[in-house]
Amino acid sequence: MTMKFVFTKHVAKDKIPALKNFGWVITKSHVKKVIKSPRWQGLTKKGQKTAMDLVDETHILRVIFRKKDDIITIITLHIARRGKYGSTLR
Repeated sequence: MTMKFVFTKHVAKDKIPALKNFGWVITKSHVKKVIKSPRWQGLTKKGQKTAMDLVDETHILRVIFRKKDDIITIITLHIARRGKYGSTLR
């Protein structure tokens, strides 16, 4: 089954460009890769799915998304220090 990825306007127009302004180049293909093969997974306090992976030795990309059938909607994303949200330091 092929997954369809839908990026909310918030992610595509606000978050990705804002991260670029801070020096973080995050592409849509990078986000898809994190969801397909996360180093860490979890749930938000509201029960939304999260996928995380390293962007460098001390930072992670955390992607919050929802999956319904074969459609994955990326709700938001952000950079966090490694060690947050269950991302271990090892």
